[in-house]
Amino acid sequence: MTHAPAIHAYDAQPLQDRVVLVTGGAQGIGRGIAQAVLGAGGRVLVGDLDREAGRACLAEWNVGARAAFASLDVSREASVQRWVQTALTRFGRIDGLVNNAGIADPHRAPLASLPLADWNRYLATNLTGTFLCSKHALPALAEAGGAIVNIASTRALQSEPDTEAYAASKGGMLAFTHALAVSAGPAVRVNAILPGWIATDAWQKPAERHAPKLGRKDHAQHPAGRVGTPRDIGAMAVYLLSAQSAFVTGQPFVIDGGMTVKMRYA
Repeated sequence: MTHAPAIHAYDAQPLQDRVVLVTGGAQGIGRGIAQAVLGAGGRVLVGDLDREAGRACLAEWNVGARAAFASLDVSREASVQRWVQTALTRFGRIDGLVNNAGIADPHRAPLASLPLADWNRYLATNLTGTFLCSKHALPALAEAGGAIVNIASTRALQSEPDTEAYAASKGGMLAFTHALAVSAGPAVRVNAILPGWIATDAWQKPAERHAPKLGRKDHAQHPAGRVGTPRDIGAMAVYLLSAQSAFVTGQPFVIDGGMTVKMRYA
């Protein structure tokens, strides 16, 4: 006869002492994720092109050695290699990687007039950047039994006109997610978050920070009753990076306040 399953307490600090790397982590959703990691007890290395924003994070967080910043261009392999090595030199291990860096503006020219350079820029930053960071962090992640979280978008599932390059890059991130989950498992789990409408105005560097200009109609479009914030994405990232999601891999998680399930009629 087996014993009855025990009641297990939930860990109030699910990332205690774990080291998490966040690309594009100095502003917007990336900053929200980095702060969530710190709030969950973890340590974080933020990588970003904006040095001013990175320095502002460290000054405002005031968490000492638990947080660090290093310049990062995810589209350049040498930059990614230096950044990953910075994490290992500073912290000695890597338990989590959040591939968040990317071009946020989905709108470009109609496909017939879209320059090849624009198409390549979206893929190089959003998709190739995810590949490069995962490639170089993977050995340390495997040693630690870690996790990768890729920040895709609900635009991988639905679109507006003239967003082909952005949608293709984010859709590619979903395919990359389930492929790497199979290849890297069971040592490393890999999942994706698909944010919807997230208001990031208050999560920018000090010189560009302001309250979101949102009206009642903006919030009412969401079955949850409001537009999202980076804190909403951070909460899911903490779950996916922690042992609480130990049986979860290769999955896309839509965090959009219910917009993608709401029927709309013209």
